[in-house]
Amino acid sequence: MSAPQPLQIREANAHLAAVHRRAAELEARLDAAERTVSAQAERLARHDQQLRAALEELGRAKDCEIAALQEQLLTSEATVHSLQAALRQRNELIGQLQPRAELLQDICRWRPPVAGLLAALAEAERLGPLPTGDPGHPPPSGPGPGLANSTGDEEDRNHLQPAVFGTTV
Repeated sequence: MSAPQPLQIREANAHLAAVHRRAAELEARLDAAERTVSAQAERLARHDQQLRAALEELGRAKDCEIAALQEQLLTSEATVHSLQAALRQRNELIGQLQPRAELLQDICRWRPPVAGLLAALAEAERLGPLPTGDPGHPPPSGPGPGLANSTGDEEDRNHLQPAVFGTTV
């Protein structure tokens, strides 16, 4: 075989230099890409760590809110039970007071007639007994029926007391 021509050697050297430059360029791009990927991986790891911390914080906040709501629920349930007991007591009291209220209503309905009766009795008391010598009014033992209740027995009439008008109220 013959020795390579100087032109071929120069072309081969130029080609090897170009391949070497291309390899160096590709290695530089690879290093840059690796640095970019490494930086992105670090950013993603930091972001992931931040998200995990935020998620943990949300979990703690959720747990605290759930605990506060459970406490509020227990307090509300206790209040409801207390109010229900108070309602039962008031209903019992209403049941006890209802007959008295009805009695008071009856008393209020009867008050005007009783007041009229008392006024009439006071007027009768003011007028006093009939005079015994008045010719226009015969005595009760005379003709006509007597004013006292009797069974007709003379014996019962002896122990009857004369009627006196008065009030005890």
